[in-house]
Amino acid sequence: MSDRLLVLVRHGQSDWNLKNLFTGWKDPDLSPQGVAEAKEAGRKLKAQGLSFDVAFTSVLTRAQHTLDLMLAGIGQSGLPTKKDLALNERDYGDLSGLNKDDARKKWGEDQVLIWRRSYDVPPPGGESLKDTLARALPYYVQEILPGVLRGERTLVAAHGNSLRALIMVLEKLTPEQILKRELATGAPVIYRLNADSTVASKLDLAA
Repeated sequence: MSDRLLVLVRHGQSDWNLKNLFTGWKDPDLSPQGVAEAKEAGRKLKAQGLSFDVAFTSVLTRAQHTLDLMLAGIGQSGLPTKKDLALNERDYGDLSGLNKDDARKKWGEDQVLIWRRSYDVPPPGGESLKDTLARALPYYVQEILPGVLRGERTLVAAHGNSLRALIMVLEKLTPEQILKRELATGAPVIYRLNADSTVASKLDLAA
């Protein structure tokens, strides 16, 4: 009996998180704190006695670096890893690279809040959360989930919004509920699935 293990981890703090910038598809690396968070995530996974058969990540450096540090922490450097832009962070379009305070001055606090916290209103040139789900969900269903259901212990290191897409399906959340779900940086969420892909158990290591 396999335990159908799926672990989701949001990347550690990036340099741009630290500087309060909209990041999206821009490609800064982890901050020193982010490196520490990723290493701590590896320690938490090791403390749980977990090992993996396959890993997935985005094409962005901060997620890949987080994954590499976690795998080093559990002695699995070199684990087969699939990288795909379907798991990239939400594209913030014209907001990318802007300081969030400067964006509020330019477009107004209410408008920026709508772009950040609405489900289906994209920023100029960018993606809404709904758009992000539309590319992340098929990838999960077609590429990630079948392996988990076959018993492949799977680790996914990605981003707050692309992981929300997976969590929305796993936990059967509404658009309103998923908007309120916050994911801590570098904090593994451990799911074990039933044979029908529903969640058998969940353990959040954010504490």
